[in-house]
Amino acid sequence: MVELKRTKFVELAEKRVNKAILNMKLIGNLSNKANYDYNSADIRKISQALDDAVADVKRRFRTPSGNSASAFKLED
Repeated sequence: MVELKRTKFVELAEKRVNKAILNMKLIGNLSNKANYDYNSADIRKISQALDDAVADVKRRFRTPSGNSASAFKLED
């Protein structure tokens, strides 16, 4: 049973982390000024949302207790 849980964790962790890394690269593509218009406030909001999400993941691994993430919105 423990080995099955470990195998499932490794399988899902690899898939999800690789997917997150790909999505981070796609977010980085938004920096292309030839295709997009943004300002420093937008950059701060995006950076803060990503920092908060990473901090939440770290916190959850230290003290697993449930879901606390909320959806990101650039504009209200």
